Amino acid sequence: MILKYQQRSGLPIEVVKHPENLGYGGNQQFGYAWAIQNNMDHVVLLHGDGQYAPEFLPQMVAPLLAGTADVVLGSRMMTRGNALNGGMPMYKFVGNKVLTTLQNWLAQVDLSEWHSGYRAYRVSSLANVDLASNSNAFDFDTQIILQMIGTKQRITEIPIPTFYGDEISRVNGIMYGLQILGHTIRYRLNK
Repeated sequence: MILKYQQRSGLPIEVVKHPENLGYGGNQQFGYAWAIQNNMDHVVLLHGDGQYAPEFLPQMVAPLLAGTADVVLGSRMMTRGNALNGGMPMYKFVGNKVLTTLQNWLAQVDLSEWHSGYRAYRVSSLANVDLASNSNAFDFDTQIILQMIGTKQRITEIPIPTFYGDEISRVNGIMYGLQILGHTIRYRLNK
């Protein structure tokens, strides 16, 4: 069955539908494993909630294509005021800044944001980590960043705009914060 967007795009889009929801992290695990198995060069994660601009896709993959990065994180926090001007609620902004500061200290890196839903990876970098050992939930994003840091992949950030609407977040912020801090503390202790 060819879907309307497949016809309109003209791109070789393959739709995969699972009989059950694999979860946020489980879907990424599947997609990245699929990219590895199909000898892809690069893969981009773009949340489907409308907060991230697909128009920035060329900027997201440019460092990968230039060979200067293995991972590109789109950051809403690199440009002062960008996230709040894009409608990010203050509690999310403060939570993001606090968690990022703690995670940077624990992992001994200097990222402007750990919690972006816009990322690009060199598939060969994904093949260097144990994706299946990661969570099927939202904490997957922190686990994969820690794996990329641990395997010394080159991580680059680029500033991106953000657009918040009236979408409903399905993430329990307190539980999420505790989970990702737990992962980052374990990473630090293992180092």
